[in-house]
Amino acid sequence: MERTGGQESSRERLLAWLRERGFEAEGIEELRGDVSSRSYCRVRLPGGRSAVVASYPVDLHSACQRFLTTTRLLEEIEIPVPAVLEADCQAGLILLEDVGDKSLFDLTGLAWIELVPLLEQAVGLACRIRELPVDQIERLNPGLDGALLWQEIEKTWKVFLRPRGLTGPPELTRALERALHDLCETLGAEPPLANHRDFMARNLMLPSRSGPPVVIDHQDLRLGPRFYDLASLMNDSLFPPHPLENALLSDLIQTEEDRAGYRRAAIQRTLKATGTFAAFAEQGNERHLALIPPTLTRTLHHLEQLAETHALAGPLREIWEPFLATQHA
Repeated sequence: MERTGGQESSRERLLAWLRERGFEAEGIEELRGDVSSRSYCRVRLPGGRSAVVASYPVDLHSACQRFLTTTRLLEEIEIPVPAVLEADCQAGLILLEDVGDKSLFDLTGLAWIELVPLLEQAVGLACRIRELPVDQIERLNPGLDGALLWQEIEKTWKVFLRPRGLTGPPELTRALERALHDLCETLGAEPPLANHRDFMARNLMLPSRSGPPVVIDHQDLRLGPRFYDLASLMNDSLFPPHPLENALLSDLIQTEEDRAGYRRAAIQRTLKATGTFAAFAEQGNERHLALIPPTLTRTLHHLEQLAETHALAGPLREIWEPFLATQHA
């Protein structure tokens, strides 16, 4: 493939940066990302080794530094993360251990019984993250308070739900908006715990089937609702059947208050994810569009199970199901 001058210059700068640090690259392969302005490439090294370079543009250099901080914090509590081999946040470059291309999401299609050990390990990792000291986490990123949780739903509301008529007639629209706003306020009022913030199947890499998942994309670690990461794991991108979901969480969710907190987090997360997938598509990355129907189906389920939203779920199902059927077609 012919390279532009800018691409060639960037490649040569990267090769020079690697050489300065004792890594003589034998080849560079660009890796597919989502729509972040970060970019990634795999570097082939002598002896069949490889590593991954994360490149941060100038406006994300602070995220580069946060990634180093969250790597250290997670390593201290023995959460598997890619090892940092070299880092230069002034240049916006981090050389990372290569943990491969296969994520938990890539095992979609296997029998659920085969995924249970990996899901159990992932649940354990999410619980361990919650034990990080609050005072160390609150300085990293804005917490998931009621305002931020609502802001995420509001974006989905404006760019996806309302334009497609999925909020229903005016009376239902007003009732749903009020209920979701109250839900976010209730979630945000919980005593905050540490969360990865994007703890879903696509961010859990599997260098081997025998070892635990390796957690990536952790620079947004922040305080938030206690069940937020678990709700993400079970309802974003990978969708365990509800009996399995309940079994995996049975030791952690035992009271009615626990169940309500988990349902609220799942509703917020699935609506937030729907907006994210739609935004990706608008920016030219349509590969997550197929996840919208099962994600919204999950939203409906949790709306039905939560006492304060149960009455809204039936009318919404009548509106959403015909739309979802066309998306599955």
